[in-house]
Amino acid sequence: MQRRLTDRYTQALTYAAEIHADQVRKGPDQIPYISHLLAASSLVLEAGGSEDEAIAALLHDAAEDQGGEARLVDIEKHFGATVAGIVRECSDSMSDDPGAKEEWLARKTRYLEHLKTSTPSALLVTAADKTHNARSLVSDIRLFGIDYLEPFTATPEQTVWYYSQVLNILADREVSPRLVSVLAESVDQMRELISRSTASPG
Repeated sequence: MQRRLTDRYTQALTYAAEIHADQVRKGPDQIPYISHLLAASSLVLEAGGSEDEAIAALLHDAAEDQGGEARLVDIEKHFGATVAGIVRECSDSMSDDPGAKEEWLARKTRYLEHLKTSTPSALLVTAADKTHNARSLVSDIRLFGIDYLEPFTATPEQTVWYYSQVLNILADREVSPRLVSVLAESVDQMRELISRSTASPG
């Protein structure tokens, strides 16, 4: 049966583009942040996700980066409780000020524990989010070298650890094999690139 996206999805595209308009991805290319959200939503749809899940993928960073709880209330108003609930589950911080987030390791450790009991919808969006991020990291490390990771809060070793843990949980929870297989490949490549770059000479 053919699945059609409704006007809600179009509205979510506009909403995401507007609230992330001034945000760019980390790295020297200054790529508009919406590129990541579009990619994550595309991966959700390709994995058989629903419209609510695809919309949540477009908005998965909205509360975390653009307004916390107030943003989540606005998302529920415009797109419903299901979408807002998925976005909440995919957020590791609900601070109104992105600059006031808790320390990286504490946030990520807590998020990993939360992921073990997350709903299937939140797991699918997370898988799409991390798959695109990991694939992009591998590509950028190959292009720019290990120095590409300098703007990131985590060390290269912490980055590999985090993505490996996410992968293990998603595999254990039997999330989309299509996404998990790509994520696993990207994590292996990331680990190899970082290990090779940080190894002592000789």
